[in-house]
Amino acid sequence: MAQQTVALTERPAWNALKAHHRSVAGLELRRLFAEDPKRGERLALEAAGVHLDYSKNRVTEETLGLLVRLAEESALRERIDAMFRGDPINVSENRSVMHVALRAPRGATLTVNGSNVVPAVHAVLDKMSGFADRVRSGDWKGHTGRRIQNVINIGIGGSDLGPVMAYEALRHYSDRAMTFRFVSNVDGTDIAEALRGLDPADTLFIVSSKTFTTLETMTNAHTAREWSIRGLGGDAKSVARHFVAVSTNAEEVAKFGIDTDNMFGFWDWVGGRYSMDSAIGLSTMLAIGPDAFRAMLSGFHEMDEHFRSAPFARNLPVILGLLGIWYTNFFGAQTVAVLPYDQYLKRFPAYLQQLTMESNGKHVTLDGRRVGYDTGPIYWGEPGTNGQHSFYQLIHQGTRLIPCDFIAFANTLNPLGEHHDLLLANVLAQGEALAFGKTADEVRKEGSPDWLVPHRTFEGNRPSNTLVLELLTPAALGRLVALYEHCVFTQGAIWQIDSFDQWGVELGKVLAKRIVPELKTGGAPAFAHDSSTQALLKRIAELRPRR
Repeated sequence: MAQQTVALTERPAWNALKAHHRSVAGLELRRLFAEDPKRGERLALEAAGVHLDYSKNRVTEETLGLLVRLAEESALRERIDAMFRGDPINVSENRSVMHVALRAPRGATLTVNGSNVVPAVHAVLDKMSGFADRVRSGDWKGHTGRRIQNVINIGIGGSDLGPVMAYEALRHYSDRAMTFRFVSNVDGTDIAEALRGLDPADTLFIVSSKTFTTLETMTNAHTAREWSIRGLGGDAKSVARHFVAVSTNAEEVAKFGIDTDNMFGFWDWVGGRYSMDSAIGLSTMLAIGPDAFRAMLSGFHEMDEHFRSAPFARNLPVILGLLGIWYTNFFGAQTVAVLPYDQYLKRFPAYLQQLTMESNGKHVTLDGRRVGYDTGPIYWGEPGTNGQHSFYQLIHQGTRLIPCDFIAFANTLNPLGEHHDLLLANVLAQGEALAFGKTADEVRKEGSPDWLVPHRTFEGNRPSNTLVLELLTPAALGRLVALYEHCVFTQGAIWQIDSFDQWGVELGKVLAKRIVPELKTGGAPAFAHDSSTQALLKRIAELRPRR
């Protein structure tokens, strides 16, 4: 069991923040900007190619000082050092947390259990690069001698959300002669649609499962295997030319029919939601090529080093994390909206949902005590400007406080007329509108009748961060993902929770395995369920054809 520490709510900075919140909760951003004409320049940071404007937050210098003090009292620096040192900070599983090693440069030293893991990381990267080059060049042939045109990644959770997000984000850099599809849901519709229109002779499957026993992944993998063999004349030996594995279970991989020379490994010190830059990213490398993949890794590493070394008051992930603490724990905000103004990042909010909520959706501290405060806000969002025509209404004029992260790029990968200027104008306008709103007097001056004034008034004072990068490159994506990874780490350290386990996903899986045979037989439940579950099983049996 982890050694007990001072409870978060007993820390001096926490209680100082509670008292401070009472005095500043009513402060308006209009006033803060009026009193400090240079606030927009002063409350901004830039590092590792990311510019963060956090001036539109309901904070003062005192707020920021107290938040940094809370990080110091929470031993955040010691926790960061422990992670980079390879200590087993995933306490419930007694594991190191070393995703930072996945993007360490060749020649670096990062240790787990006394061994430098960086050479092993680069050995896998080199193996991935060689395979990707062979597939992309056409040297790798399918069973009938045809080159690979289609790649289907089969995984779930971090083995799917990272690869599909990265593919969509970096589609501009992908080989357009190849088609990439992603299957995760055990719903047969997912794989049925992914296979539709493809030819087994030129289709390659990547099966990503550390144990090669994950129920959803292996169910889909076996369906794909049957489809592939059937389309290749029934020859089971064809599997070796059309399936590769990202796994550590050589026995199960070989039993499936995959040549273990085409198995790409990773390690138990890499959590699934932190694995997109490991062998789990093989589909990404096939799409964009080894050089672009390594450029993405360099972006990750830049942000890692900034997080590792920058003082907290100038540390982008720390500041982002502390602002989240401020709104979650002192303003009672329940959600965070992530709003990327780049269509390529359309899956980025979904990716962050797993990263943030699987990491920090915890109700006990490291030493097993019930937390007495909120953890893990709900992350959600859509690309701009689409969201402006749906849920922005609630953010602007609803009753809930919803902090927002806007993400923008100064330049576009697709320069078409005035499109990008309009996009950038919108992202800047939304931050301004949320912060400053529109008063009743301003609405009246526009000529609105009195009865309409309340409807057209915007209270403003809605907080937001704006992240600006030069261009969406592979390196830029790496920086962005690492920024949020370390933001999550910062919040978990302060909340005194284990951000690196995920026991909450287990119970439903166990119960599902018990229910499957009951669905197949359609008879009386073999196990005692609650009356709701038993009634639902009965009704489903009535609606299904008799077997």
